[in-house]
Formats: sequence, C-alpha cells, structure tokens
Amino acid sequence: MSAAWLKLITILCLSCTALSGPDSEVLWKDFGGSFTIQCRAPEPEQDSLTLKKGLSMDIDVFHKPSGSDRNITAEQFKYRLQSNGKFPNVDILIKNLTSNDTGPYWCCYAKFDLNTATVIHKKGTGSVLLVVSDTVKQCDPPHQNLTLGFVVISAVLVGFIIGILIWITLKVKKDPEQANYG
Repeated sequence: MSAAWLKLITILCLSCTALSGPDSEVLWKDFGGSFTIQCRAPEPEQDSLTLKKGLSMDIDVFHKPSGSDRNITAEQFKYRLQSNGKFPNVDILIKNLTSNDTGPYWCCYAKFDLNTATVIHKKGTGSVLLVVSDTVKQCDPPHQNLTLGFVVISAVLVGFIIGILIWITLKVKKDPEQANYG
C-alpha cells in the first residue's frame, strides 16, 4: 500500500473515530508490535461480542458467544489474536502487526430481545483506531561538522556582502561630484 493511500485512509479513519465518541482512541504502533483492545459491554446482559474492523464494520475479526469457551477468529488473525477476561468484558490482544491491520476496530455486542423477537446491536466501549507504521524510521547521525561548515560559510558570505556595501557607501561619499557626472 502506498504511503499516500495510507495517509488518506488514516485521515479518514481519524475523522470517523473522532466523531464516534469519547470512548474511542487512536493508537500508533510499529510494524511487528502488538496492541490490546479492551471491550466493555454497554449493558451487563449480552448474548455475544464481535470485534469488527473497518469504517463500515464489514470485517469480523473475533466473535465470542456468551457462556461459551469457543471463539471464532478471522483467518488473517488466527495465530496472532488472544482473548482474556470474562464475558462480556474481554481484552483482545493482536500481535505481530502489519500495515494491513491499520484501521478502526469496534467492540459490538448483540442481544436477542424476546419482546420484539429481534437482535439488538450496540457498540461497547474500547473502540480504537489503529495505525501501523510499516517503515522503520532511522535518523541519520547528527552532522555537526556539516552544520559548523554551513555556519562558517554563511558568516563569511554575510561579512563579504557587508564589506562591499560599506566600500560602496564610502566611495559614493568620498567622490560625490564624480558620482553626479558619471
């Protein structure tokens, strides 16, 4: 993914996440690192938790039904994801991050309402925008000699220009009659 697209996606994600509420946060992580999403239910009685990814929440990363020890993990996260905690409050750790992991993550809970016979979906707290930097930043060592050389050369040039201006000013004041005729 090109750097321009990554920046554009990051800006879009930042905008959407900032508008989604005070429970959201932005995490900047390095390539190969890890991060934890702390999903907390909006209400105590929930039937399932699904960690979703994407602006339109179209990728199911992780699914945990209430009262079950079985979890469902998306193939791209299969060996990189761990969950801890007692349902409905679950901490989800994603390891060995890649630039493809960049994007918003949403803690979504579902509960079946017996009165209306429908499933009610609610967002829990803990949603994050993850930005994975896939380039390793290496700073060049300080170039003190180059900086010192630049300062010395600049000082000599400024001194030379000031000297020429002074010489021209003195020459004009010394020979005012020749300057008018000539």
